[in-house]
Amino acid sequence: MAQSYQGFTRPSVFYRVFVTGGLLLLGLAGCDKPATSVPAPIPEVKVLKVEPKTLDVVITRLAQLQSSREVDVVARVSGFLERMVYKEGALLQEGDVMFEMDKRPFQAQVDAAKGELEASKARLWTANANLKRIKPLTEADAMSQSDLDQAIGAQRSAEAAVFSAKAKLSNAELDLSYTTLHAPVTGLSGASLQREGSYLNSIGESAYLSYVAQIDPIWVNFAVSQNEIESFRQERQQGNLIPPENSKYEFEIIMTDGSVYPLKGALDFASPSFDTRTGTFLVRAVVPNPDFLLRPGMFVSTNILGGKRQNAIVVPQQAVQQQGNTQMVMLVNEESKVVLQPVTVGEWEKDQWLITSGLKGGDMVIVEGFMKIRPGMNVKALHYLPKAKMKSDTEDDKADKPTETSETKKTEPSMEKKSADTRHITDNSLAVSLVAN
Repeated sequence: MAQSYQGFTRPSVFYRVFVTGGLLLLGLAGCDKPATSVPAPIPEVKVLKVEPKTLDVVITRLAQLQSSREVDVVARVSGFLERMVYKEGALLQEGDVMFEMDKRPFQAQVDAAKGELEASKARLWTANANLKRIKPLTEADAMSQSDLDQAIGAQRSAEAAVFSAKAKLSNAELDLSYTTLHAPVTGLSGASLQREGSYLNSIGESAYLSYVAQIDPIWVNFAVSQNEIESFRQERQQGNLIPPENSKYEFEIIMTDGSVYPLKGALDFASPSFDTRTGTFLVRAVVPNPDFLLRPGMFVSTNILGGKRQNAIVVPQQAVQQQGNTQMVMLVNEESKVVLQPVTVGEWEKDQWLITSGLKGGDMVIVEGFMKIRPGMNVKALHYLPKAKMKSDTEDDKADKPTETSETKKTEPSMEKKSADTRHITDNSLAVSLVAN
């Protein structure tokens, strides 16, 4: 039993002591190097420095085209429609024959009026002859003064009868001329409402035969609300909006394929009265249309040009966020921290918002990197380069490289210069210049 204790138990105890001591040494060695946590990297965001500018203003509107002069073709005398001369829908010149009515009854009236005129002239000749005979006899006391007075009255009555007969003849000839209906203006003709053989009543609905629409020039009508008028007046009084000289705005039309109609027009009329049915004022422009590409009734997109906006601030569309009923942007302040800034947003075009209040020159607006940040965080601001400015895939890779804002301050003016010097900001309130004046 003692041998077994000496041969087996003693080495086991030694082994246990050796292992335990080694573990203690390793633990002490580990305590000499305290554990350190790696700090999280500062999020990177791309920012755009706000710079107020004077911008050309483009007023975008949906408008409807209207003939500048649409005239109904109406029968002025009653009778049967004998012939339709024109081709429906064709371009007519002023004076072209469109319809012909049966002329025979009217020609008969002309002939009768001519006969009555000749009879009146004969009676006038007789009255003149009697007066010439009676006048010297009365002077010789061969006839009484009463006889002379009767001769003078008969002569004057005959003269009046001739005058009346001439008027009746003119009226008959005028009615005869009305049997041929001409195009009242140069333009496109409408469909005929009556056909050959129809009886036309000059005081009934059957008198309306067709119409001719003048479309060169053509009218462009659009509406302006009362709120837009007030907004325009306020901005104009504040000096933010500068109208063109004498408020002569240019007007252009955008075709359905996106191309710009080659000829520009001008605003020429604004209704002085408020339309209570629509809650708007009517404003009209006149545009040349020599090739008849524009037709009445068409809806078109239009741009009104000529105004300028001073101290305008625009930011990329993705920089503006909606929180409830408030629009917000995120800024990087002087301490490199993220702050929320409420803004008032105006109109927009493409990827740019017009900011009417809430931002000032020099503000650093965050454009990219929203998913990694929250208000109050420290961030690393990088200069934002719009994708449209990148020339190639290689340049895209270079642009994605982080670059400190402080290092790019020298290049910012040149980069801004590359951006469009003229930004088109839609502003519906400017369309009311004629009304506001």
